[in-house]
Amino acid sequence: MNLIDRVNGPLAIARARFRDDWRSLKDVGVLDALRFRRLRRSAEHQAVFDKPEPMVTICIATYNKGELLLKRAVASSIAQTYRNLDIVVVGDHCTDNTEALMREVEDPRVRFVNLPERGNYPDDPRLRWLVAGNAPFNAMLKMARGDFITHLDHDDEYTPDRIEKLVAFAQQERADVIYHSFFYEGETQWYVHEARRFGYGFVTSSGIFYHRSYAAVEADMHCYRYGEAGDWNRARRLRFLGPRIRRYPEPLTKHYAEGTMRDDAS
Repeated sequence: MNLIDRVNGPLAIARARFRDDWRSLKDVGVLDALRFRRLRRSAEHQAVFDKPEPMVTICIATYNKGELLLKRAVASSIAQTYRNLDIVVVGDHCTDNTEALMREVEDPRVRFVNLPERGNYPDDPRLRWLVAGNAPFNAMLKMARGDFITHLDHDDEYTPDRIEKLVAFAQQERADVIYHSFFYEGETQWYVHEARRFGYGFVTSSGIFYHRSYAAVEADMHCYRYGEAGDWNRARRLRFLGPRIRRYPEPLTKHYAEGTMRDDAS
């Protein structure tokens, strides 16, 4: 790598961080940022890190992928080695057999709600892709009971010990937000997407685990105005609020080639 590349790399990161913080300042405001910084220092916030077995809410948004939902996201959530779970599945007004299939799930930790209508997304396909799934995402945040919260795409999977590892890591580091790399499916083999930093293109909702205090930060139904996908738009606003962010050093999610809720938008 030559001198220009070594300089342009850090400069490009710094410019992106300045742009992101400026956007977040407009979105969040100084007062809310200060309020969250005070909140994370409170005894109530810090007490979560000292619980012997804190509850974790797994949030799964879905739309008309009932069989895959149960086979992957729900199955891998139920199979976690960590048992104190609250598994919340919200349909974005599913019209297939998702609701009937979810009624067959007997695990009492699993809850399912199907929204009475789809989210109010833009008609333009490109803009719609950016925000599809934000409506059930926000519904799940309101339903979450956990001390920690995490997310999973309906056609993806966790590694069996993901939650156990992240709870232990969060308590060890007293980390408000944890992010990690993930496996992704290629044409003939699996690869690892390295989450080298908490930045655009490196983190996804399925690769983040966070303290319940940040459930107050909802997905923005209008994030397409920045040309940002909903997961990164929310992640950058979370970062602006000043949480203690740490990277877990292993990939803990398997992302299949079928796509995400945004890919299923129609």
